[in-house]
Amino acid sequence: METNSGIATGLAGRYATALFDLARDGKQIDTVSASLAKLRSALAESEDFKTLTTSPLIGRDTATKAVLATADALGLDGVTRNFLGVLAGNRRLASLQRIIQVFEALAASHRGEIRAEVTSAHPLSEDQQAALKARLAASLGRDVSVDLNIDPAILGGLVVKVGSRQIDSSIRTKLNSLAYAMKG
Repeated sequence: METNSGIATGLAGRYATALFDLARDGKQIDTVSASLAKLRSALAESEDFKTLTTSPLIGRDTATKAVLATADALGLDGVTRNFLGVLAGNRRLASLQRIIQVFEALAASHRGEIRAEVTSAHPLSEDQQAALKARLAASLGRDVSVDLNIDPAILGGLVVKVGSRQIDSSIRTKLNSLAYAMKG
């Protein structure tokens, strides 16, 4: 498979490409994407799960059992569940967050979408997300897949990255600019 302009590089890229190929062949790209979204949320919300995936002190067997139990608790599809077992068995759970990012980029490319990474200070409501997608699609002239991240440090506003372009309307950046201008 091609790497879609360098999307799938490195170790995480190889694993993400393998998962994407399995999902595509089984016509389960959307199902796996939904499961990966649940995993992304679990990584963001649960310090225990994050530790499970990143700690070198957790043994292979313990990590495998724990990650499979987590997959069952989250209601993940079989492909994603088995994939997590392989990651745990190969001691590659630390790459999970990057694998999810690369998989989503591959899935967006497969669907003909442009991927936008959006950072906000607070979670966006469904209506706000829909409005943001519509606005981005109108300005870019293509469907847009949005990867939402939360970073309270930006204080407010949004930081939007599409490819090599970045639009930073965060309050933190505006305050920094104001402070710089006042220094003269």
